[in-house]
Amino acid sequence: MEIFSNLALGFGVALSPFNLMMCLVGVILGTLIGVLPGVGPVATIAMLLPITFNLDPIGALIMLAGIYYGAQYGGSTTAILVNLPGESSSVVTCLEGYQMARRGRAGPALATAAIGSFFAGCVSTLVVALFAPPLAEVALKFGPSEYFSLMVLGLVAATVLAHGSLIKAIAMVLLGLLLGLVGTDVNSGVLRFAFGVSELADGIGFVVVAMGMFGLAEIIVNLEQTDKREVFTSKVGSLMPSREDFKRMTPSILRGTVIGSALGILPGGGALLASFAAYTVEKKVSKYAHEFGKGAIEGVAGPESANNAGAQTSFIPLLTLGIPGNAVMALMIGAMMIQGIAPGPQVMTERPQLFWGMIASMWVGNLMLVILNLPMIGLWIKLLTVPYRILYPAILVFMCIGVFSLSNNPFDVLIMAFFGVLGYICAKLACEPAPMILGFILGPLMEENLRRAMLLSRGDPLVFFQKPISATFLIISILLLVVISLPALRSKREEAFAGDEQK
Repeated sequence: MEIFSNLALGFGVALSPFNLMMCLVGVILGTLIGVLPGVGPVATIAMLLPITFNLDPIGALIMLAGIYYGAQYGGSTTAILVNLPGESSSVVTCLEGYQMARRGRAGPALATAAIGSFFAGCVSTLVVALFAPPLAEVALKFGPSEYFSLMVLGLVAATVLAHGSLIKAIAMVLLGLLLGLVGTDVNSGVLRFAFGVSELADGIGFVVVAMGMFGLAEIIVNLEQTDKREVFTSKVGSLMPSREDFKRMTPSILRGTVIGSALGILPGGGALLASFAAYTVEKKVSKYAHEFGKGAIEGVAGPESANNAGAQTSFIPLLTLGIPGNAVMALMIGAMMIQGIAPGPQVMTERPQLFWGMIASMWVGNLMLVILNLPMIGLWIKLLTVPYRILYPAILVFMCIGVFSLSNNPFDVLIMAFFGVLGYICAKLACEPAPMILGFILGPLMEENLRRAMLLSRGDPLVFFQKPISATFLIISILLLVVISLPALRSKREEAFAGDEQK
C-alpha cells in the first residue's frame, strides 16, 4: 500500500540525527512548559519562532510540534501533584488526579496519564496518516471561492467554540482581520492603515503579534497571581498501576482516544474541548461514577487520552487545508510562512518529506515522552518549586532578543510591548486572544481568495453560492451563527464555559 511507502519515507526523515535531536528538544521543552504553570505551549512557540529562521524547515516544525503535544504530557504532572493545570487541557485532570495523589496514589495516576497519552498519541497519528492524504487530494480541487468559504467557516467555528461571550469572540476575529490588512496593498501598492508609520509598510509581523498577545500578556497576568505552589508530594511511590487499575483504565483510554481524535479536527476545539468531553462521558458511562471527585482513575485516563489525541489530530486541517484549528496551529502556519512554505494541500505533493516526516516524528516523540517522563518525575517536582518571579525576567529578556533579531529593528520590540498591553487588557475584559490570531493569519489569505474569486466571476458575488462546495461551507457558517445566537443555546454555552473555568 502507498501509505506504507509514505510512512517509510517519513520515518527515514524523522530518524535522521538532526531531526531526532529537534524532536527530543521539542518534547523536553514541551514537558517543561507543561509542568510550569503559567507558561503554555502558545507562549513558548511564539517565543521560539525567531529561532526557526536559521533552522532546517522540517527540523523546526518537528520541534514546534513536539512542544505542543509534549505540553499535554507535562500539564498532567502539575495537575496531579499540585492541583494546578500546567496546560489548559489539563484542567479536568486536576479533579481526579490530585485526589488520587492525596490518597497516596500519585504514581499510578502519573503512569495512567502517560500510558493513556502514549496510546492516544499513537492512534491519532495513524488517523492523521490515513485521513490527511485523501482530504488533501480533495482540497487540491478547491478554487478561490471554496477556499474563501472554508476560511469563513473556520473562523465562525473558532468563534462559536471560543470561551466566553460570543460577541467578544466575533469582535476579536474582526480585530484580527483588520490587523492583517495593515501594510501595502499587493494589487494597488497603496499603504493601508499605516497612519504614516513607514515601519508598517510591510505589515505587522506575525511573530511580534503572537509574542505580545500570548507571551508578554501571559507574563503580566501571571505576575498578578499570588505565588502559592505547594507540592503535595515530594516523593512519588510505585508508578506501576495494579491489575484492577488496568482493567478500569483500558475502556476509558479507548473512549478518550476516539473522542479526542474526532474533536481535535474541529476549529477552536482541539485538546481542551476533547478533555472536557471525555470527562463528561466517563462520568456518565463508568460503573464507578460514585468515585468521581474522590480519585476515580477513569477521570484521569479518559481526559488525558483525549487531550493528546485532540492535540495531534488538530494537525489534519493544518497539513491538508492550510487552515489553523487553534492558536498553536496558527503559530505553526506562521513558522511555515517564515520558512517560505505556503500552507495548504500542495505541501503533501510538493514537500512529501516535510509532510510525512512530521507525521512520523509524532510517533517518535510519543515514545520519547513515555521513556523520558516517568523516570524524570523527581526533576519535574523540583522545578515546580521554582518561584515565577525568577522565571519571568529570563523569559522577557529572551523574548526581546528574539523579536529584535527578526529584522534588527527596535520598533518591533515596541510593537510587541503594545500587543502585550493589548493582550493584558483583553485578558481583563475576558476577550480570548486565540480568535484574533486566527483572524490575523487568515485575513490576508481570505482577501486574496476573495479578490481572485471576484475577478474570475467578473464581480458577481453570487459565485460563492453557485459552486456547491463553497455554498455548503457558507450555509453551515450561517446556520452555526443562527443556532448559537438562539437565547436558550447561548445561555447554555456560556454556562458550560463558566463551569469549565470554575473547574
